[in-house]
Amino acid sequence: MAASQLQNPLKTPSSQLSIKKHKPCFLKPRRLTVSAAHPHLNGRKLRVAVIGGGPAGSSAAEALASGGIETFLFERSPSTAKPCGGAIPLCMVDEFSIPHHLIDRHVTKMKIISPSNLTVDFGSKSLRAHESIPMLRREVLDAFVRNRAESAGAQLIPSLVTHLEIPSSSLSPYIIHHTVNNSRKTLAVDVIVGADGANSKVAKFIKAGNYTCAIAFQERIRLPDEKMEYYQNLAEMYVGNDVSPDFYAWVFPKCDHVAVGTGTVCGKQDIKMYQQGIKQRVKNKIKGGKVIKVEAHPIPEHPRPVRVRGRVALVGDAAGYVTKCSGEGIYFAAKSGRMCGEGIVRASEGGEWMISEDDLKREYLMEWDKKYVSTFRFLDLLQRVFYGSNEAREALVEVCGSEYVQRMTFDSYLYKKLAKGDGWEDLKMVFATFGSLMRCKIVGRDMAAFNL
Repeated sequence: MAASQLQNPLKTPSSQLSIKKHKPCFLKPRRLTVSAAHPHLNGRKLRVAVIGGGPAGSSAAEALASGGIETFLFERSPSTAKPCGGAIPLCMVDEFSIPHHLIDRHVTKMKIISPSNLTVDFGSKSLRAHESIPMLRREVLDAFVRNRAESAGAQLIPSLVTHLEIPSSSLSPYIIHHTVNNSRKTLAVDVIVGADGANSKVAKFIKAGNYTCAIAFQERIRLPDEKMEYYQNLAEMYVGNDVSPDFYAWVFPKCDHVAVGTGTVCGKQDIKMYQQGIKQRVKNKIKGGKVIKVEAHPIPEHPRPVRVRGRVALVGDAAGYVTKCSGEGIYFAAKSGRMCGEGIVRASEGGEWMISEDDLKREYLMEWDKKYVSTFRFLDLLQRVFYGSNEAREALVEVCGSEYVQRMTFDSYLYKKLAKGDGWEDLKMVFATFGSLMRCKIVGRDMAAFNL
């Protein structure tokens, strides 16, 4: 394709691009010392393409546009959303200004059910009066944050990105090839934020390396009114080899239905068998229900080896920001997108200067790792300890019967920081955990011998 045919906004006046102008609304750039390698962008603003319009991409686009950056938000299918349990931490509602009318349910009770059907009520006593776990539908949340990014000044491009041309120099543009209504188009930008999920094309184009993926499978089931009443403010988690060899299964309430699903890394080829396992465990509770939607999606198990390369940064699932043990990703997707967008605004001083790989690593990646790497490592450890066998899962459920354990869990989950506990209570919790693990392994061995 001839150079003249490229839609190159780096050489096109803003007035010809139909981009709305908005003043930065919540971010003051931090003054940086800029060298000759970071030229001033005379006559235009830094241009950034965000690829992927979920919580990660839309949060990045909103921060960028609000901070004075000329922002393009690519989303190939605005009318659909990633399959997801839909739980978000309480702190996200205020931090990301999520309107309460978007929330389907406020879960105040949870049940954790072991392989032997030992059931622990989780939250009925340990949640404070004002606390709950908000449940929503991803299609509702995604549309809201995407519309908000547009209102901040981001230009939404409903298009499939097909190829990315990597520049040959630190100042040359990235060329994004994409299709709109079967028409091929190109766009040149200074910086790219990859927010296009676990199977990220952006990650492949920049050779960011692979990671292990789990698969999540769920069915949305509309229940009779009397059955739905049971799940009005209740969520259930099931563990056991029958529902997943290395994760958990769930029943989460939505507006007028429940999501029943499971996930696994090592047993992906048997995911439908595990889905039948959870449906068997809850068959009496969902009897008479009608399946209205079936969904499946890959979920990253750990961060990618490379999350920043050149002037490209990965966020959300594309970066691998889903926690072990809980499988949570919505908050970390939105948070990483916002942190990346704000970092770009700071590094470019509100879009006035070109940025580099070092800027992205300093302003985004280092800040992210400093804030969250310990959380990811801790949850990875918990999954290794408690999800490897039915005996360990029995111990997990037993330990969760402690009110102190529940309070510490909710403080960490609801407010997204590792809770500071009481030293003596922590020590008792450690001994109780070891005791449960030892006892359940002995019981499991005896049961196995009995079955033989």
